[in-house]
Amino acid sequence: MTHAGLRFGIFLAPFHQLGDNPTLALERDLELIEWLDHLGYDEAWIGEHHSAGWEIIASPEIFIAAAAQRTKRIMLGSGVTSLPYHHPFLVAQRFVQLDHMTRGRAMLGCGPGALVSDAYMMGIKAEKQRTMMDESLGAIMRLLEGKEPVTLKTDWFELKEARLHLAPYTKGCFPIAVATSTTPSGVLTAGKYGVGMLSLGAGLPGGPQKLAEQWKLGEEQAAKFGKTMNREDWRLVVNIHVGEDDETAMRDVRARERVETLSYFSETLGRPPMRSEDPLGDGLKAGTTIVGSPETVANGIARLLEFTGGGAGAVMFRSHEWATREQTMRSYELFARWVMPKFQGSMDSLFASREWVSDNRSGIFGPHMGAMRKAFTDAGQDVPDHMRLKLHTGPTPLVEN
Repeated sequence: MTHAGLRFGIFLAPFHQLGDNPTLALERDLELIEWLDHLGYDEAWIGEHHSAGWEIIASPEIFIAAAAQRTKRIMLGSGVTSLPYHHPFLVAQRFVQLDHMTRGRAMLGCGPGALVSDAYMMGIKAEKQRTMMDESLGAIMRLLEGKEPVTLKTDWFELKEARLHLAPYTKGCFPIAVATSTTPSGVLTAGKYGVGMLSLGAGLPGGPQKLAEQWKLGEEQAAKFGKTMNREDWRLVVNIHVGEDDETAMRDVRARERVETLSYFSETLGRPPMRSEDPLGDGLKAGTTIVGSPETVANGIARLLEFTGGGAGAVMFRSHEWATREQTMRSYELFARWVMPKFQGSMDSLFASREWVSDNRSGIFGPHMGAMRKAFTDAGQDVPDHMRLKLHTGPTPLVEN
């Protein structure tokens, strides 16, 4: 982090409407990361999915490698790597390599796998996914510590005197975070290993109200295992869109937000149908969706942070395509220009300087103006006419006709 205060970024699943050209969609995702890097966003987390048609990135690592070549400073993480789908030795190896290739800009996000259909195709039982994630993360942490060879056998992977032949590029280790929702399992895993959290539940119904409780649970779990939790490593993921004003922002997103909600989450994934005819309005009231002018969005983020009981390190856009491409890119720009500074302290000294000058302008500028008038008067007595004209009307051209 190169600035003080809250960090910002995106959680890019991604969500691309079925029927949209997938080749162009992937390119659009890369261009978005470039735009965020240009605007000064801090992080981008890239998802892993293998079914259901909308979330089309199968390998966050490949995407991160490509994005790293197009960007300069933004941190790039997997959001998330579904640990039950991979041998932990290979996960550790790949992210150490990315850590070197990005010169310390890689991050590992961990989860059990969001789509049951993915696990089903690989013969993984849904009820075992969280246990498998815990076992895998434990092995990964030991491998990254590099204190001794790791020998470990579970019912789905084995390590025999395993060691990483390449140590992490980042001192200590690259950032690691566990995805959490509204259930305690992810929080407990994050606490057990003393790593960060990606709180997807902040953008789900009832999620914000559970944030403080979840953080406390994570701290208690960490203490049991001799670990500590750091709020700087806590990232809240919510739905955000910024417009010039509230009315414009709502008009940008209303229609396509409903398409995503009904077509993907309800009809495709079979999640509970919307409880009302206005799901967007419900999200706004609950604080899980923040749409409006820069001022409205800033107030929404401040409200969200109040639920944490002490603050978090970062707020992530849950990347979506509720608006047109132009409106979406403009949203990120408006946010960077008018919302970020409110939480990063970058405007404090500027406002203070302006107020100081304004409050003292008569004392500061009064003598100066008197000195200027005297200089013009004194100079006017002894200079040629053309210089006198310059003193009173501004600079003369270099060549006169």
